Amino acid sequence: MNQDNKEYVMKMARDHGVKFIRLWFTDMLGFLKSFAITVEELEEALESGKSFDGSSIEGFTRVDETDMVAHPDPDTFCLLPWRSSGEGQAVARMFCDIFWPDGTPYASDPRQVLKRSLERAAGMGYTYYVGAELEYFYFRNNLSPEGLDQGGYFDLTPLDVASDLRRDTVLTLESMGVPVESSHHEIAPSQHEIDLRYEDALSMADNTMTYRLVVKEVALRNRFYASFMPKPLADHDGSGMHVHQSLFDGERNLFHDPDDPQHLSPLARHFIAGLLRHAAEIVAITNQWVNSYKRLVTGYDAPVHITWAVRNRASLVRVPPFNPRKIQAVRCEFRVPDPACNPYLAYAVMLAAGLEGIEKSYELAEPVEDDLSEMTAEQLVRRGIERLPGNLLDAVRCMEGSALVRKCLGDDLFDKLVQNKNIEWQRYHKHISEYEMKRYLPQL
Repeated sequence: MNQDNKEYVMKMARDHGVKFIRLWFTDMLGFLKSFAITVEELEEALESGKSFDGSSIEGFTRVDETDMVAHPDPDTFCLLPWRSSGEGQAVARMFCDIFWPDGTPYASDPRQVLKRSLERAAGMGYTYYVGAELEYFYFRNNLSPEGLDQGGYFDLTPLDVASDLRRDTVLTLESMGVPVESSHHEIAPSQHEIDLRYEDALSMADNTMTYRLVVKEVALRNRFYASFMPKPLADHDGSGMHVHQSLFDGERNLFHDPDDPQHLSPLARHFIAGLLRHAAEIVAITNQWVNSYKRLVTGYDAPVHITWAVRNRASLVRVPPFNPRKIQAVRCEFRVPDPACNPYLAYAVMLAAGLEGIEKSYELAEPVEDDLSEMTAEQLVRRGIERLPGNLLDAVRCMEGSALVRKCLGDDLFDKLVQNKNIEWQRYHKHISEYEMKRYLPQL
């Protein structure tokens, strides 16, 4: 560990009267986990990490190999503004990497999975940058989807509590060092979006986890509930996590080519082709819940087919129009993920798919700007346009046969995720829904 980083954290803790430090990490499904140490334990934690029982964490160790060690990343030290009050009572947090007691990195730690993908990119001479747009809903409580407003896309809702919640969320994020690009009301009633500014992928994954917690904390402080459920309202658009991404070499955007019609370099085209070719294999990671596939249906501004475009926002990959004053902003937008994914794993498999396209020089087909919802199945087949998996079971089956995803995640985590998602599908599949009772019981 860099001694300067350690001394910086110790000084920040002293200067701000920090008493407790929360050590954060995620389980394999992307749920934030945490345990707290006192400031008196901080120096030892920075030096040697802190032990915890990994057998109770989803996707971690078995009961017979419980001990694990959380090593805090000093670059992620941050005060928690909703808990930092009172002299000598402030609370801070740091994200952690998980290790075995012998100092070996735990290969199934989601943060370590992303780091491995980033190391692969670095070995090829690339830095992977990501910008995430996360949508979510505000509800009165977590028992029923009763919204707080009736606004629509980009609506200004004067004196509306939801606008105040969004504003307070942005201010809280910025106070924690998470840069925000913009925020606005989304398409559905009580649906909102806050866009995080471009960062390297590891920082963006950490920021995504922070974002989700802050959105919920601000809502809870005001006695409301914020949800990242992909599709809570049947007759309205669901919530996506649109991921803008590009590769850089130092300050040079490797996706830009001034001579290309879409200003995309050959490398960018191979990367996008990789995303498209492996989309069906990685969607069980980027859209990991049964409910995720209720969002991926025709007519609700979400991708259904595996295509790319410039104007068509229903495409799987979109290349935003070129701005000659913003060469650094040339990028592709992967529109299928939802905000309930594990961002470490989602960014890792997206990068793996893109790098595979580069390494194997995948050819990128022509963009598809047509409204595919008006085409027949025969027309789609004739044009070679494939659909994404229509439910979680199909997505998991696609992933099971994927050498790319297995290599990216590692055998242990891959097998655990497949098992976990098969169990989730089985539980859903045997459930008798209210729809079935109302539709069939009176008639059959």
